[in-house]
Amino acid sequence: MNSFHSSSDYMTVVFRADGSVVARGFKAEFFSTLTPSSGQVDCSSDYMTIVLKNSYLNSLGYNGNSLYLNDPYCRPQISSYQVVFKFSINSCGNVKGFHNGKVMYTNALRASDNSSGEITRRSYFKMNVSCLMEQDSVSQIMYVVQHPGNSSIIGTGRFNTSMAFYTSSSYYYKVTQDPYEVALNQNLYVQVVLTLGDSSVVIFLDTCVASPSPYDFQTRHYYLVRNGCPIDNTYYSYVSGNCTYARFTFKAFQFLRASESVFLQCKVLICQASDYNSRCRRGCSNRVARDLGSQHESQTLVLGPIKLKGPEKQEEGTNEQSKA
Repeated sequence: MNSFHSSSDYMTVVFRADGSVVARGFKAEFFSTLTPSSGQVDCSSDYMTIVLKNSYLNSLGYNGNSLYLNDPYCRPQISSYQVVFKFSINSCGNVKGFHNGKVMYTNALRASDNSSGEITRRSYFKMNVSCLMEQDSVSQIMYVVQHPGNSSIIGTGRFNTSMAFYTSSSYYYKVTQDPYEVALNQNLYVQVVLTLGDSSVVIFLDTCVASPSPYDFQTRHYYLVRNGCPIDNTYYSYVSGNCTYARFTFKAFQFLRASESVFLQCKVLICQASDYNSRCRRGCSNRVARDLGSQHESQTLVLGPIKLKGPEKQEEGTNEQSKA
């Protein structure tokens, strides 16, 4: 099946046949796409947002009051310039599927026809809306060590991830202390999780790299895990690649000839849970390393600071850790 694209409102199709082949002819399907100036769709793991310009709707003879989604009870917010649908990603009749290994959410915008009588000469309004979710996400965390001291509209979205420290390997109590005081060689427990849990996808901890700067992970860096393979000898992964969160631990350290601040940036991949051949399921891969930046959209979160405990608290912290 071939696809053709036209930048205008017209396409000419020429069908030629001779006596060499006997068949039933041909079938063609078409759809149009909106320009960004007419409408757009954005998605996260929490919400889908659809925006249409009133000028575009008016050109078709419709307005925002007549629009509805697969769920007709989902209605938009209307202003003098645009019509906005914003709703939870798993509501309003959204249908979730998979396309080339990526999660895709689809819906349809329709308009009620208020014409009376038996017929109408106004075109039926239906707009297919799709969001193709990116497969990777980047989260960032930081600690400080101080020595004692009818148309279609398609958009891309990204899953929201968050990363936090926990007090022990049970991952029951999240660290809320600010700043979080730690000791050199203290076990640090980290969890990366999808903001909105979805059992149809899993996340895989691909790469975690530390730096003394939150803006530069190239000049001075230290890998804890790279391409799913442990690099630091204190790094240990509890969960990665088979559920909606990843958990790992490592021992606190600091950079030489630098400030006591340490920033940690982690990249996670998001895969279809039922695909057992996905990158998430394959685990460690000794391929050529790829930079944390990618062609996909990514999100970076910062948490901190974390400081080394003073001498009077070092022994206390060690005792608490041995009980955890």
